[in-house]
Formats: sequence, C-alpha cells, structure tokens
Amino acid sequence: MTQHTIDRMAVEVDGEGDAVVMVHGLGGTSNTWTPLMPALSRHRVIRLDLPGSGRSDRAHVLDAGPLTIDRLVASVLRVCSALNVERAWFVGHSLGTIVCTHLAAREPAMVRGLLLFGALLAPADASRTPIRQRAAKARADGMAGIADAIVRGALSAHTRETQPVGVAFVRESLMRQNPEGYARTCEALADAEAADVSTIDRPTLIVTGDEDAVAPPQSARAMAGRMPDARVEVLSRCGHWTPVERAAECQSFAREFLSRRGQEAR
Repeated sequence: MTQHTIDRMAVEVDGEGDAVVMVHGLGGTSNTWTPLMPALSRHRVIRLDLPGSGRSDRAHVLDAGPLTIDRLVASVLRVCSALNVERAWFVGHSLGTIVCTHLAAREPAMVRGLLLFGALLAPADASRTPIRQRAAKARADGMAGIADAIVRGALSAHTRETQPVGVAFVRESLMRQNPEGYARTCEALADAEAADVSTIDRPTLIVTGDEDAVAPPQSARAMAGRMPDARVEVLSRCGHWTPVERAAECQSFAREFLSRRGQEAR
C-alpha cells in the first residue's frame, strides 16, 4: 500500500490491475472499505478521504468555503487524474453513492461500472432539515454529542447486539471526524440533488440492508428501476453500514460483480 496526498486529500493505493475507486459516505473514511479489501486483490484499489473527512486536510476545508456535491465529484476526478486513472470501477457508500452517480452521469467514459452500498439518489425532502440540524449540533457539541445517536440509528439491532467490534468501528469513525468538516459534509448532503441516472448505462449493483433507514430496500429498487443495467441485493438484519455489518456477503457480491461484469466488458 502506498499513501499519497493529492489536493490535500489523504489517498491510499493498493495492488495492480483494473482501477477501483472507493468513495466513502458521511462520517466515513478510506477505512470504511477495509472489510472489502480481500475481494479486491486483483485490482488497483484507490481509497480517498473526501475533503472535510478523515485524514484530509482540515484547514483546506475551512479555507475553501462550503462543500457541495459538485466539489466532491471534482475532488474524486482530481485524484483520478493525479493517479493516471482513465477508466475505473467506482464504489460508493451512502453520500459516496451520490458522488459516484453524479460522476458517472457527467463522465460516462471513465466508468466501467458502479457498486453502490446503502445507495440513495438524494436525501428525502423530510430528512433535509434533520441533516442540517445534525450539522448545527456537531458544531455546537462536537462529535461526542451526536455519535452514539447516529450509531443507534444507522446499525441494525442485530449488529448492535452481536457485533461489538463493528459498532466500535462505526463509532470511532464518527468520533475521529473534525466537527466543522463533518458539519459541512452534512450540508452538502442536505443540499444534494439527484443525478439523472437514466443516462448511466454501465453495469450497477446496489446493495442495501433490510433495516437501512437511510436507503431502504424500496428506495434502492426504485433507483435501480431508473437505470438501464442495475440490480439490487438486500441483506437481512442489516442497517446502513453494509460493508461493516455484512463484510463476508459484501465481499462475495464485490468479487462476483467485478469478475463477471469485468469479463463481459472486455
């Protein structure tokens, strides 16, 4: 694994082969994808910490003004350019799926296919105000003021009861965020609009949990129904952090999807 700083973003690169670019969600980092790495050994895997998240430069976010989906898409494209990635599989979680769909609609020639976990086109209108309220609470109380409530809402009851390490992982991912960077990422999510996914003709696999309150199965199926070549897998007793809550199943989906659809694309 090699580490890079690209446009003040922390980027990790592993392996060789067709490129896989992985884009985490709100409260995530490149480590969101660690549970999937065993399935990606035949690929060049690029994991970045988006502006405002994880180990990416906090001062850069403060200096550069509000975060937007367009700015996050541009950041991913700059990473690809710096690493000479002309075409890749794009993998997203939560907010990262919004970034990936906008990128695919804007730059279709770059995209081999999409693998989307906890996918949503945009927040439901009813959730936009609560997301902005979460941003305000992060600024006022820090991550300690919101992390436990997010963990309770984002993970399934089964995960909370049987996977203490997974619960700790998600909580630590949240607690390590910079409150202002997290707040600005919340605001980018709250303002997000859906990409026109009907134009994305690349193979797409959407994976969600049956207890995912952010991206429930009915929303995932509606999203897939608007795309020319998409299918949905639903994991039982699983919440929103699918790669963490159901690592083995998500590895299997990733391995099969990238292998089969990659062979079809050659």
